[in-house]
Amino acid sequence: MNVGRYLEILAVSFRLGLTSFGGPVAHLGYFQDEYVKRRKWLDDRTYADLIALCQFLPGPASSQVGISIGMVRGGVLGGLLAWIGFTLPSVVALIVFALYVQQVDTGGSVWIEGLKLVAVAVVAHAILNMGKKLTPDRPKIAIAVIAAIAVLFYQTAFAQIAVIVLAGIVGYLSFKHSDLPEGADIQLNLRKSFGIISLILFFGLLIFLPVMSGFFSNIYVQLVDIFYRIGSIVFGGGHVVLPLLEREVVPPGLISEEVFLAGYGAAQAVPGPLFTFSSFIGTSIEGISGGLVAVLAMFFPSFLLLIGVLPFWNTIRKKKSIRAALLGVNAAVVGILIAALYDPIWTSAVDQTKDFAVVLASFAFLYFWKVPAWLIVIFTVLFNVLLSGLL
Repeated sequence: MNVGRYLEILAVSFRLGLTSFGGPVAHLGYFQDEYVKRRKWLDDRTYADLIALCQFLPGPASSQVGISIGMVRGGVLGGLLAWIGFTLPSVVALIVFALYVQQVDTGGSVWIEGLKLVAVAVVAHAILNMGKKLTPDRPKIAIAVIAAIAVLFYQTAFAQIAVIVLAGIVGYLSFKHSDLPEGADIQLNLRKSFGIISLILFFGLLIFLPVMSGFFSNIYVQLVDIFYRIGSIVFGGGHVVLPLLEREVVPPGLISEEVFLAGYGAAQAVPGPLFTFSSFIGTSIEGISGGLVAVLAMFFPSFLLLIGVLPFWNTIRKKKSIRAALLGVNAAVVGILIAALYDPIWTSAVDQTKDFAVVLASFAFLYFWKVPAWLIVIFTVLFNVLLSGLL
């Protein structure tokens, strides 16, 4: 065992976890600079292919790219260390924040209101950026609009999953004759037999955990079921987690909508992947142990999928039907975000002129002046406090 190599993977990924602000696209830029340009662990072509793979899979795309690079460098253990390093800083920060929120009265708090307003600006920004890339033409815009309308009227996790599946079918039927480039092969040493076992475990847990949750009234079983299931089906990156998680934890009363949105706003101020928002929710429900269970369950599907799909990816990605279906799924993701922007985000955060003014200013700095998200969080909270004191 090359201990030095594994320590290097952990140290480099931990430093990235401390400094990678700005969301998934920014993370990919940090990875390219560190792993490709500086350390030359892989070349630009292989890096681009890993990004293509992780866009194909459900889950947190930027985190999966980091895990994949760790696997290229040091096998499965290397992937695990890369994930630990990249996610640990934000997990610790959000667990601490959740513990603080539990000790204070959040009702009517001006700074909590500011964090809720952050979510409005950030999700609106994400919709515009993703929409430009994922819905560039009228057919994909139509898929997004129909998906948004469906989710607005049928606000359940099952409805959102059904929308994603139907969008994939529509994408296949609509774009299967389009010109879709294949890309290059990826060189990784993972056995196909190991991949098959991993995929069997992935689908087995997806079926078995809801059954277990129904039979056992245990909060930890329930947390594993919720976060594993969401981590298994979410396409489009961290912001898409918001509506799925909200439907799972707010209506059943596991946490309040106010605390949920405050945590989501705080998640914008920390580096690393947005999927670590799961640690805030788990901690808010069941303390530190709940936070750790939630974040492990949220990311575990990504490991199983990467180990399972990597050995077969070079063959799968050449299938035009898969690439066509994914175009429809990605368009539906934009629609789901649009629905989430209205409910629960807008309806819970904006109820007076002052709130809209704060959101407008925050969005302008975020979108037009390209101010980092963590600075937007600070600005929004302080601006909301200032306006609340003046008006």
